[in-house]
Amino acid sequence: MTTDGLADYASQFEAPEGYLDFARYGPPSRAVLAATADALGRSARADHDTVNDLMRADLRARQAAARLAGTDAEHTVLLPNASTGLFQAAFGVPAGTVLVPAADFPANHYPWRRAAAAGLAVPRWLASAPTPEAVRAALTDDVVAVSLSAVDFRTGYRADLAALRDVIGPDRLLVVDAMQAFGVVEMPWQAADVVVVGGQKWLRASWSTGFAALSDRALERLAPTLTGWTGVDDVALFDDREHPPAPGAGRLSITNLSPVAAAALAAALEVLEAVGVPAVEARVRSLVDRLLDEVRAHGAEILSATAPARRAGIVSFRLPGTDPATVAKALHAQGVTPTVRPDSLRLSPHASTPPAAVDLVRTALASLR
Repeated sequence: MTTDGLADYASQFEAPEGYLDFARYGPPSRAVLAATADALGRSARADHDTVNDLMRADLRARQAAARLAGTDAEHTVLLPNASTGLFQAAFGVPAGTVLVPAADFPANHYPWRRAAAAGLAVPRWLASAPTPEAVRAALTDDVVAVSLSAVDFRTGYRADLAALRDVIGPDRLLVVDAMQAFGVVEMPWQAADVVVVGGQKWLRASWSTGFAALSDRALERLAPTLTGWTGVDDVALFDDREHPPAPGAGRLSITNLSPVAAAALAAALEVLEAVGVPAVEARVRSLVDRLLDEVRAHGAEILSATAPARRAGIVSFRLPGTDPATVAKALHAQGVTPTVRPDSLRLSPHASTPPAAVDLVRTALASLR
């Protein structure tokens, strides 16, 4: 992708130059706004063709998601959020033990807690980062799956999915929450059996958008415990009988989703496809490198992954002796939007972030001296 291609990409967004909170929420593009307004406007003038026409956005979004995930539309299903996909996985895996990082985002904890309470799979918590070595050491015969984030929300640590696949072998499922990774880093998604993605962060599709991509192994082994009326064969046949689950990933569907949200997701994914994930990743890597240098120069303790091969789009840090709220106030004064936590701050740029954002961070941190 050329510099002009990245400039064209960046021109589609209106977020302020100091917005560095994409790991929390990614402001959508003009294309997403237009698709949302068009779909909602058409719904307000509905006639006998409108609903069926709007529902076609589902296939368009699934096809775009499948292309980016390296699969096909039959192995892809739209979801309203990543958590729905994680609950489907947790209530569908075979009985046994599931390895889950103890420090993972809570969205990857509660589905397994609830499944255990229901007498299904039981989580075993990994005390360390989910490296291939740590997972190998924790494997026992009763482990049926491993569930983890592709990129850790605190540190930006990028999991080695290919190595994890080799470690757990073909007889266990690999469930991946790709919320902090999909669209911003290239990863071997085909190594996973269940990839769940929410669209409101790096994909910049806004809220109530997302999808899951399933492998053939997942389709064979996941029980349709939470399959709803839209996740079955002959969905439009109302014959008062239970229908078998749909043969593809559509079996994860519980009910009809918003075609307005589907149109927004399709638009967001197509904007991403036009620039390409490699170009996005390269630009974000460059910005992350500069941000790391800047916060280090001001005495920050780096909490995020520093090895380039294991790093994604997140810079987490704290300034020793300075309350994060005080640092946040200085950043806000320069127009910088970080994620603020009680013990740290997080900066997460996107490919549309201008280099001037790093200068704003420098000015803000220098003001604290």
